[in-house]
Amino acid sequence: MVHLTRIYTRTGDAGQTRLSDNSVARKTDPRVEAYGSVDELNSAIGVLLANHDVDDDARGALRIIQNELFDLGADLSNPVAPNPKWEPLRIIQPSIDRLEAWCDQFNEDLPNLDSFILPGGSPASAQFHLLRTMARRAERQAWAAAEQYGIEDGSTEASGGLSPLPLKYLNRLSDLFFILARRANLLAGVTDVLWLPGGERNPGRQGTR
Repeated sequence: MVHLTRIYTRTGDAGQTRLSDNSVARKTDPRVEAYGSVDELNSAIGVLLANHDVDDDARGALRIIQNELFDLGADLSNPVAPNPKWEPLRIIQPSIDRLEAWCDQFNEDLPNLDSFILPGGSPASAQFHLLRTMARRAERQAWAAAEQYGIEDGSTEASGGLSPLPLKYLNRLSDLFFILARRANLLAGVTDVLWLPGGERNPGRQGTR
């Protein structure tokens, strides 16, 4: 259990913060940027749930995802170390497997796509597309941290790098948000907005499906 008795600490006023292992990092460190973007993504999920009509199945999945994103932020904040004194909080493979299962489940009744789609349609769908892009950004920033510190895949001795599983989780999560965006339109009776290459230069093509 975490007890927070005071929210402000003044310890970050010099542009530094502490990682989960208590080591000091700059606030511009790519690792900090990555878990900060994960926090932003989690907040945007909260906006979706508070302001839009989301069906019970998707809402239940999102509540689990919100909790796991907090775990994922802790994972990114904790450099991998050999033989840690305490087992660190890490994303695990079953969580990624569950994302893939949700992708299959929620995609099952969607119509086939023969074009890219534009963000929009129903308000919930538009918000899911925003989540998709935020997950992609967090993934890119996590990869930037991985390029700087390395990825610990078990083949070499741990040396302060990142676990690969948070990066995989964010990748699958963005796929799930794309599917949930289309599903939100389907449930709202709204058609997906298709991308028209060339836009107004091809006025005879249909833009919805």
